[in-house]
Amino acid sequence: MSFPQLTPSVSPDDSPPASNPALSHRLKHTKSILALALSSTSLFAGTEGGEILVFSLDTYQRVACIDGHGGSVLALHLSKDEQLLFSSAGDRFVNVWNPNTFERLYSIYSTYDVGDIFCVAYSPAFETVYMGAQNTSIQWYDLKTKDRRRPDPTTHPFNREDRFFDSLGPGGVRTPRPEPEPNKGGEDLEIDRQHIHQFAHYGYVYCMLLARGDNDEEVLISGGGDGAIRIWKLGDGIRQLHKLDDGREEGESVLSLALDGTFLYSGRLNGEVNAWDLETRQLVRSLRTHSDDVLALSVGGGFLYCAGITGIVEKFNRQYERTARFQAHDGRILASAYSAHQGRPLYVTGGNDNTISVWDIEDCETSDTHRTSNEKLVESLKQLVSYRTVSSDYRYQADCRRGASHLRAVFKNFGAHTTMLAAENPAWNPIILAKFKGNPATVGERKKILFYGHYDVIPAEKGKWVTDPFTMEGINDYLYGRGTSDNKGPLLAAIYAVADLVAEKALDSDILFLVEGEEECGSRGFEAAVRKNKHLIGDVDYILLANSYWLDDHAPCLTYGLRGVIHATVQIDSPHPDLHSGVDGSSLLDESLKDLVMLLARLTGRGGRVNIPGFYDPILPLTADEQALYDEITHALLARNPALGDPDVLGETLKRRWREASLTIHRFHTSGPSNSTIIPRTARAAISLRLVPNQTAQSVAQTLVSYLEKEFADLGSKNALSVSIDHIAEPWLGDWRGEIFQTLDKAVVNAWFAGPDAHRRRSSVGVGARSGAPASDVPPTSSTLAEGSAAAEETGPETATAQRPLYIREGGSIPAIRFLEKEFGAPAAQMPCGQASDSAHLDNERLRLVNLFKARDVFRYVFRELPKK
Repeated sequence: MSFPQLTPSVSPDDSPPASNPALSHRLKHTKSILALALSSTSLFAGTEGGEILVFSLDTYQRVACIDGHGGSVLALHLSKDEQLLFSSAGDRFVNVWNPNTFERLYSIYSTYDVGDIFCVAYSPAFETVYMGAQNTSIQWYDLKTKDRRRPDPTTHPFNREDRFFDSLGPGGVRTPRPEPEPNKGGEDLEIDRQHIHQFAHYGYVYCMLLARGDNDEEVLISGGGDGAIRIWKLGDGIRQLHKLDDGREEGESVLSLALDGTFLYSGRLNGEVNAWDLETRQLVRSLRTHSDDVLALSVGGGFLYCAGITGIVEKFNRQYERTARFQAHDGRILASAYSAHQGRPLYVTGGNDNTISVWDIEDCETSDTHRTSNEKLVESLKQLVSYRTVSSDYRYQADCRRGASHLRAVFKNFGAHTTMLAAENPAWNPIILAKFKGNPATVGERKKILFYGHYDVIPAEKGKWVTDPFTMEGINDYLYGRGTSDNKGPLLAAIYAVADLVAEKALDSDILFLVEGEEECGSRGFEAAVRKNKHLIGDVDYILLANSYWLDDHAPCLTYGLRGVIHATVQIDSPHPDLHSGVDGSSLLDESLKDLVMLLARLTGRGGRVNIPGFYDPILPLTADEQALYDEITHALLARNPALGDPDVLGETLKRRWREASLTIHRFHTSGPSNSTIIPRTARAAISLRLVPNQTAQSVAQTLVSYLEKEFADLGSKNALSVSIDHIAEPWLGDWRGEIFQTLDKAVVNAWFAGPDAHRRRSSVGVGARSGAPASDVPPTSSTLAEGSAAAEETGPETATAQRPLYIREGGSIPAIRFLEKEFGAPAAQMPCGQASDSAHLDNERLRLVNLFKARDVFRYVFRELPKK
């Protein structure tokens, strides 16, 4: 779409109110970003260090880092058919790449010392590469002739003598030349001396592009340090057709060019942007921006984007009114690009702050995306994260209610019938019940799947995060924000999966969502509310959760077991007030803290064994089938990270964490001033017991109280004991061989391991090497598993491990899962979505984009296929 022809004028500073785009994602690097190019699937970025970075536009994962040049990459150009990528640099080469395999095809050089090559363009009609150089020349290479011309090795830049650096020094001695590193791969192509137009500009040739000229012929347009814009006829070499002249003196450099139909835009020094009508070759408008030198111009979606030294981007509409102005980078913007990816407009900028920024341009003229696209999913997650749904802090009660209301609106938007279930305590957050109904023709036969999740989160302090924890930000293919991984991201992935099936008219079952707002506070009021409203929920055939994480960062998992928990407070009170140890301390006094220490010491023995009578009796023995699951886990983990040590030790550690009951003393509290002379009147301790399947929380809690009372009586103390059970959650063990797990297994395989772009679990060493790895004295934890898997990415050749999910148990507890199983008589399964390094409940919580999208794929498969069982 072209901008209309207008009379020359300067845009005023008091333009209409700006509507600034939102930052969609930020990609960080260690060097300045000097050049950008966008294909239908990938983002290419040239860096100061000579690399060409390649990112997926779907997930923003870095796909490749190409060792492109021996100098800064100054320009990137993608052919129209996206089969060739051209890069030019400060090393005097133009390289030609396959943008799909990242293989170097050709390396083009001049026989002259051209200096930096600032720009490059390719004409598919003539199969010719054009380049603009620091030595003021425009040179070209006809790829059709590459098989007919043999380069002269002596004229190669690596073999050419430099008149300064290779000159004789004092005493006639020449400084030894370092051995240059030759270009890796591809064919060397030498530019014919006849294919050089010397002094194409009287200054550096900064920019060029191809356009349609008179009679619809292809022409080359170049801008240079002399301030001139020249139009060149192509064919047998290049010949100047026109020079765009606005009557000014030469010398005001043209730094950037952008084309929109028959209108050309040129960026100059001091924030000036000129609009030219190529049909009449007249200057029709001059704009004054706040970008200082305009180093990057892009046109798309009916808008012109101007950027430069100040890091500011300004956006102009067809009437040349400024519609947006925003600070895009903390330094100079050196490159920009515009494209539409799957119908979604993208504006991308790169700067000397070592970042690439991807911007959402909502008001551009382009086809609207489907409302359940992955981009909309990310937008919905950003909105949901913005609600500070911290259930443990009364200050956020209103935010929790607003977050629940927003989530209910999301359900309604996709056609669900929704109800808010109130908790018995008005201070507790409500539960959202949402129902998606399947095919009406099978109303009496439809199966029902219940998805459980929660919208509340734990607190987050802004100062400890790389971003505002409640303003989700995409950085290097991860989404950072409180709740992205636990549990707002997985919850929305499931909602969008159902919405996909509804839109496709492929939902043959009823999908129910129970989403609570008190999970982080032990699911306060959840059980009572569900029982009270069970008539609204109805029957359930399967229960699905997604509220946990992988063992490492690479192996998808399915969780079939969780430990239960009992939280208790043990308190001892003395009949005396707080006393001074120097005045009243003696063996005649029963001190509350001494009693508490002696009493707690009787709870466990050597090796942490719990002394409560009958505590271990109900625990189920390890079967051979389950041992095989542990063998597969250790096999996969050690194949990637041999530093985890001996497989038997690793397996035993996991068993202890997952299927062994344990007792922990968390903290002590005493009355009185906090100095070292007080004998406290009151002493109490917080303890917890982690239970395993077949233990019953209520029974263990009663036995705990009885045991403490008996042992305290044996102390013969005059003090008083009280034990309160603060919270209980039953352990859970699912049938990993049942229908729901086997359907999940197939869904995970299809999402993660099937197809040419599968994200495979891979290892940097052969599996056989693991037994010889040095054993660690410290048992592996979730942190070491996450750190080890991240380090494994830096190692050498990789070999694939078994392409199926790992079946795991976990040491944590989810109160609702066993309750829902018993209440509805339906089997449950847990599908972890996030990685071990997601930092859930910690600072800088995050969720990888590809995990979010793959979770949606898994849920869509399960919601479609499980009811057919």
